[in-house]
Amino acid sequence: MFHKEGTKIIFISAVITMGLFFLIDALVSIDLSIVLEIIVLMFFLLILQFFRNPKRNTPLSLDHIISSVDGKVVVIEEVEEKEYFKDKRRMVSVFMSPLNVHVTRYPISGKVVYSKYHPGKYLVAWHPKASEENERTTIVIESERFGKIMYRQIAGALAKRIVNYAKEGNIVVQGADAGFIKFGSRVDIYLPLSAKIKVTLGQKVKGGIDVIAEI
Repeated sequence: MFHKEGTKIIFISAVITMGLFFLIDALVSIDLSIVLEIIVLMFFLLILQFFRNPKRNTPLSLDHIISSVDGKVVVIEEVEEKEYFKDKRRMVSVFMSPLNVHVTRYPISGKVVYSKYHPGKYLVAWHPKASEENERTTIVIESERFGKIMYRQIAGALAKRIVNYAKEGNIVVQGADAGFIKFGSRVDIYLPLSAKIKVTLGQKVKGGIDVIAEI
């Protein structure tokens, strides 16, 4: 199953792949054509792999914050959140390599009370200033147990488009599709200081499944 954000790119890639196959068969010797066709096919398979959208059966819980994305936990720290809360929060950052699923999922159920896009730079996603200087979206969800939770989609050096489905006033469900980040990125989740973190640095997590924190 593939994400709808990849439909156009997958179609164009398929057409280009077929066209290259015909050109290679017509212009290149048999021995070399096999090598070139394998390279072209591998590139097409990478495109398919990037836009995959595996179904996740999220165990809904008011007491848990789940990971929004697949990837590796690269930051767990107390920070001063300057955009919305303007106070101290506990931040958990998950980095996605180009090989990870890039679907963004809602970390908790509730009402979207803030959703804003910020243009910016394309520093590597793990850069300390990426959270504040890169292209990004900031979303705040008000939940029944946790209060307000923020997550931020952050573009990386390769990401050229952030897709955000969260609109202010929407009632959203934990684990549902919240957007997509094309070609490498990171997601930061900002939690109350009282939240109990359930992941460790370097841990690999799955979006819509693994618990990031609990009350």
